[in-house]
Amino acid sequence: MARIGVLFGREDTFPCALIERINAAHMRGIEAEPVKVGAVAQGEPTGYALILDRISQDVPFYRSFLKNEALCGTQVINDPFWTAADDKFFENCLATKLGVAVPKTVMLPHKNLPPGTTDRSMRNLRFPLEWDRLFAEIGFPAFLKRHSGCGGSFVFKVRTPEEFFKAYAASDAHVMMLQENIEYESYFRCFCVNRENVRVMPYQPCCEHARHYAANCSDASPALLHRIVSDTLTLNRALGYDMNTCEFAIRRGVPVAIDFMNGSPDCDRESVGEANFAWVVEATAKMLLERVRAPRRESFRTARPTWSRPVSGTSAGLDSLPR
Repeated sequence: MARIGVLFGREDTFPCALIERINAAHMRGIEAEPVKVGAVAQGEPTGYALILDRISQDVPFYRSFLKNEALCGTQVINDPFWTAADDKFFENCLATKLGVAVPKTVMLPHKNLPPGTTDRSMRNLRFPLEWDRLFAEIGFPAFLKRHSGCGGSFVFKVRTPEEFFKAYAASDAHVMMLQENIEYESYFRCFCVNRENVRVMPYQPCCEHARHYAANCSDASPALLHRIVSDTLTLNRALGYDMNTCEFAIRRGVPVAIDFMNGSPDCDRESVGEANFAWVVEATAKMLLERVRAPRRESFRTARPTWSRPVSGTSAGLDSLPR
């Protein structure tokens, strides 16, 4: 029996509906269930053919468990080695090499010393920073946000240098990015499943949670929707995410990628709405069933040898990046 495990936390509607949909397919020798795990023995698998990860970004125990599973031959979606290494600043850097529009962004040193370090640990830092130049480059208003993480914590909209310095002082030891504010005409969030299926969803990030998906895209041109889908696929194929969401702010007709590090995206029925919920359940179930029958054999040792090439200047260059 090939077991598909779903590893999740507080969410209910999506994991339950996904497990029910997979089992309703009645594929011979395949069944889905919630993952159950206790103490983990090193180098020994727990018997799952495939695990869909919905929570390890918040639970370090689960992250290490999934790495052990992957080492033992279990397919894990998304790749736990890459999700542990990824950050939003790198993703923006990669987007600039792929031709996907992103806001102007600079990464800033820790405001406060990271735990276990002293002033001597930071002797390579140039200080003071050229604040006037940075502010002129990014402009105001701007966003100060963590270079990694999710959930919207430590995100500040700053309108003046004084507001910036107050927010920066509150950032503690986090690594922060100062990012251009995009004045947009419309906004979209896209599910991307299996690096090939995209669901474009009009989105209202400034509304209360219950109304995020209340907009419609009836006024979006076919050319704009095509560009959004194309950029979504470009980003996810380059990053190797099998489940992710990408957000785009449309400025003067151009989609600007705002956030595309959401490997465990919100899929709750009440949040995304019935039509989007049905789509993501069906697309994810189809992907998991296909992967159990025909595994995608990528290894954390070999899966992504190309990212450094555009930066390092080797001959392979951008043409080697997946699109």
